[in-house]
Amino acid sequence: MQHTQPARPAILILCLAIVYVVWGSTYLGIRVGLEGFPPLLLAAIRMTTAGCLLLGWFKWRKVAWPSARQWKNGIIIGTMMMSIGNGFVCLAEQSVPSGLAALLVASGPVFAILFGWLFGTRPKVMEWLGVGLGILGVGLLNLDASAAASPGGVILVVIAAATWSFATILQPRLDMPKGGMSAAVQMLGGGIVLFIMSQIHGEHLPAHIPAASIGALLYLITFGSIMAYSAFVYVINHSRPALATSYAYVNPVVAVLLGATFAGESISLPLLGGMAVILAGVALIVIGHARK
Repeated sequence: MQHTQPARPAILILCLAIVYVVWGSTYLGIRVGLEGFPPLLLAAIRMTTAGCLLLGWFKWRKVAWPSARQWKNGIIIGTMMMSIGNGFVCLAEQSVPSGLAALLVASGPVFAILFGWLFGTRPKVMEWLGVGLGILGVGLLNLDASAAASPGGVILVVIAAATWSFATILQPRLDMPKGGMSAAVQMLGGGIVLFIMSQIHGEHLPAHIPAASIGALLYLITFGSIMAYSAFVYVINHSRPALATSYAYVNPVVAVLLGATFAGESISLPLLGGMAVILAGVALIVIGHARK
């Protein structure tokens, strides 16, 4: 069993910044990618490629190879985070705008605090207040017309957020590969499961894929997976659950702004109101974390 390790503040802040900004941009990246790739196949290619590249890098640097138990645990976490967490978001973005999808993922810290409580991490008062604001913000988002038009997509994103949050709480408590090797194993394992899901779903590569979709896939592999997920693994193992999942409150701001600027997505009053309340919630969670 792993326990949360002492963090270097500067590294923790840098990793949080990467996760906040880069993952916020991946929602638009997924939307562009979906113009040329089927959803589960897009996620499968992204995760498997990133996982193989990272494993190759660590092998070249002669990093210790994971044990059989660590491989098993890594694949389990990867299935929850990559196959369900990311795969369901890709499915949902066929009908849900990228900004709204990111805002719905803001329900993640709510689940994380509840799951963490079950594992013995008692939430602080400020964290509970942040959760309350997060729930209120998500409620405001449901007043948006695009959410009402695609209830199935909304449900998929909420399931993805809950599964990802449970895996976030579970991961530090398992015997996992060390450092960035953990991200590599999770992405490779989750990517293989995504290929299986894609085949069951009947997906196939189209004859022609737009250059923009290929560029989006390369961005998702390099920045969204290799860089940002490696940073996220560090955050998971060096902070409390509420802070580790606070990216879900910041990513939406980046996603909404990028979606409106580059994809012509509308910004409604419910979206603005929900975003403001959610950001207030993450501020309380961060304050609660700082006062541990």
